[in-house]
Amino acid sequence: MKKSIRILSLFLALLTAVGLCACGKSTKAKYEIGICQLVEHTAHTEATKGFMDALNKALGEENIHYDVQSAQNDISSCSAIINQFVANDVDLILANATSVLQTAASATSEIPVLGTSVTEYGVALDIENFNGTVGTNVSGTSDLASLEEQAKMIVEWVPDVKSVALLFCSAEANSQYQVDEVEKYLEAKGITATQYPFADSNDLSGICQKAAEENDVIYVPTDNTVASNSGIIDNICRPMKKVVFAGEAGMTCGVASLSVSYYEVGYATGEMAAKILLGEADISKMPIQYADATKRYNKELCDELGLTPPEGYEPIE
Repeated sequence: MKKSIRILSLFLALLTAVGLCACGKSTKAKYEIGICQLVEHTAHTEATKGFMDALNKALGEENIHYDVQSAQNDISSCSAIINQFVANDVDLILANATSVLQTAASATSEIPVLGTSVTEYGVALDIENFNGTVGTNVSGTSDLASLEEQAKMIVEWVPDVKSVALLFCSAEANSQYQVDEVEKYLEAKGITATQYPFADSNDLSGICQKAAEENDVIYVPTDNTVASNSGIIDNICRPMKKVVFAGEAGMTCGVASLSVSYYEVGYATGEMAAKILLGEADISKMPIQYADATKRYNKELCDELGLTPPEGYEPIE
């Protein structure tokens, strides 16, 4: 009899173990998520919020612990943050901005890394003939709106434009990519497009002043340093009545932009994260996701400069 009871107990224990394995989605008590945001500005903050909202909805806020860090636009700080995430063996890293993505991709080949607020993954990760899927532990979402449409926007607002200054931070690879593409389109239309790279925020003012003096209008891409210092550009260009077109609506210096919703971009990234953490998707097979863009305009700035938005533009709220 004792032998039968012992066998029955072992059988029940085995069934319990099998049951736990079968319920793989519930065996994780708490997910550890490391979030590194390159800099604190509206676009990145909205992307982070969207990511967390989507993940909370899918997994339950009580089941997730977030370690949210800002690198304050400093690459060495970014590296320290990412390395700490790796040392802590977090379940997933959200790399919010191109520089963060590059750092995370170099720091780990095991922990899933999802990028957001990243423009072009092939450029960021130096992948030739990029087909839309990284194929490693890296995937994510892009904030890239059509660069050809952004260039068309300039001509749409200023039909007689002769010269355009392309103002960007030379330290950001995706910014270089964007201005190169916009330049191609403008030059094909017979418009002079001149690049005005600046190294960091310290020389932005001088370069911007020169760009405004030498050109009809200014274009700035989705550039993190520009986004963090758009007030400098506005303070120079607004008194000079120079029109600035921006890669995203959060840049206060821009009269108009073809912009994505960073909250929605972040939300889509959070949905990707949930699938990875629940074992429903293999990150190495997940293609980069792209968001729809909207034509937006800055009503206050348009009123001050006496500009009437073309049809199809929505005011920035």
